[in-house]
Amino acid sequence: MKRRLPAEWEDQDGVLIAWPHGEGDWKPYLHQVEPVFAEMALQISRYERVLVAASDPVAVQMELMKIRAEMDNITFVKCETNDTWTRDYGPITVFDNGRPVLLDFGFNGWGLKFASERDNLVTRRLHASGVFGTTPLLTHGFILEGGSIESDGQGTILTTSECLLGPNRNPHLNKKQIEDSLAVHFGADHFLWLNHGYLAGDDTDSHVDTLARLCPWDTILHVGCDDPHDEHFGSIRAMTEELRSFRTRHGGRYRLVPLPWPSPKYDQDGQRLPATYANFLIINEAVLVPTYRDKSDEAALEIIRGVFQERTVIGIDCTPLILQHGSMHCVTMQIPKGVLA
Repeated sequence: MKRRLPAEWEDQDGVLIAWPHGEGDWKPYLHQVEPVFAEMALQISRYERVLVAASDPVAVQMELMKIRAEMDNITFVKCETNDTWTRDYGPITVFDNGRPVLLDFGFNGWGLKFASERDNLVTRRLHASGVFGTTPLLTHGFILEGGSIESDGQGTILTTSECLLGPNRNPHLNKKQIEDSLAVHFGADHFLWLNHGYLAGDDTDSHVDTLARLCPWDTILHVGCDDPHDEHFGSIRAMTEELRSFRTRHGGRYRLVPLPWPSPKYDQDGQRLPATYANFLIINEAVLVPTYRDKSDEAALEIIRGVFQERTVIGIDCTPLILQHGSMHCVTMQIPKGVLA
């Protein structure tokens, strides 16, 4: 059996999060965003383990005890970070002949936009702490963020040209060479490239997990924009046409399920923020969905319930998260079954 990148909906041991702190960009919003992380930890701990990387684990532990999280399901590791976006610097797990292997790719702050020297070491520090037991770790110089790729667990990778082919990550590689790298690292042999689609306020160069998500039974949940006066209207419509043109590895069409378009959200400086319902997290027996105190929240939850009928769908208010230009999937990284000690 060749190497395989599992789908997010496969069995998991847990989810990695990095607790926000006052030394970085979260400082002015810390009192707003910590309750979001606490609620995520609470909900995840009801279904599987939570691995918390924190500069002050004792303080975080006390906060989670107050809200009655399942403490037996939470592991704390003292670990310094620049920021909280573990989707993009946390370990990506593959299976080699059925056995898990952790991959640690280079992280350069989304194309040299932000400081990343601590975040780039987190996976290695977690591995050294022993939380992954005997699971081997392989470190690669290839620059890759977890939010930039989607996998169906069977060799298909969905991604965006804006991110993976940008000059600020692997400028020495062309599209064919990028595909060759994805084939080597993930056992991928079917590539779906989106050339359209973006979110204003997004710092990632159009990570696919903000736009379109591979789901079971050849389904793709994706953002839709029905407001012709919105700046995204043309780009999202073009992205939807691309999705319609995609074929599964067996030649069939994908079932496309559009998500509602939330009303525009802005920070105090008038900058638009990247609110997206596509940034949900799939865990064992549940799906956690970001909400934004928006009239479209309930409709988004109902649509996702229709796709994940055998899982409990839980909304979590992520309005504070988008103040730093990301949402729930961006601050989490699933750890597949068989990895944690």
